Amino acid sequence: MAEARTGRSWRWPTLVVFVLALYVIVRAANSPQASAPPTRGPSASAPATPTAPSASETSSAYDPADYASQVRTRARQAGVSAQLLMAILYNEAYKPHDPAMERAWQRYKPDAAFGIANMHRAAFDEVKRGRDFADRRWEDLADDRDLAIEAEAWYLHDLAGQLPAHWSGPYNGNELLALGYNTGAGNMLAFARGATPGSQARSYLDNLHANWAKAGKVVAP
Repeated sequence: MAEARTGRSWRWPTLVVFVLALYVIVRAANSPQASAPPTRGPSASAPATPTAPSASETSSAYDPADYASQVRTRARQAGVSAQLLMAILYNEAYKPHDPAMERAWQRYKPDAAFGIANMHRAAFDEVKRGRDFADRRWEDLADDRDLAIEAEAWYLHDLAGQLPAHWSGPYNGNELLALGYNTGAGNMLAFARGATPGSQARSYLDNLHANWAKAGKVVAP
């Protein structure tokens, strides 16, 4: 995500259970039935007992490939690689992207990321300056997937503008931009100078390689 993420690999199964439970509680609290007085009439039925959605149910509605058109458009506008943009979306699809669930999780962890590109508030507030979405709020990312893609594209554009003309590290430009998206510009520049990524950044890069060919096919004209 933009920006750094730590300890994701070991804690995600536990967080899934917690977030799903929190999601159900928040949905129940915000539902009309929760605030309205109970009614009983000839056609009234007993309220159903809510059950927690599974991770597969909450994530099944989202497939990055469904947004290939938006990815191509936003990549062209920002002057970045559509394949890179899509590959990062695949990288960031490791968790369900249900808006209500994201908001439930954000109540527990205010610094959590929003949207299908998993962008933090500080990164969004920075990248939107002077752009045509400058009046949008970070919270909008949960509901507006095109906005999430647009912000991702311009964030990559801004990272690319910080890369030196030449670097000594073993990574190509797309790899460095992906690492920058995951860990921030400062770390990206360190990797360009030859620093070794930590385990989380290395895993992010491995996922990028695994998703690269698939992303290219999805965004091909």
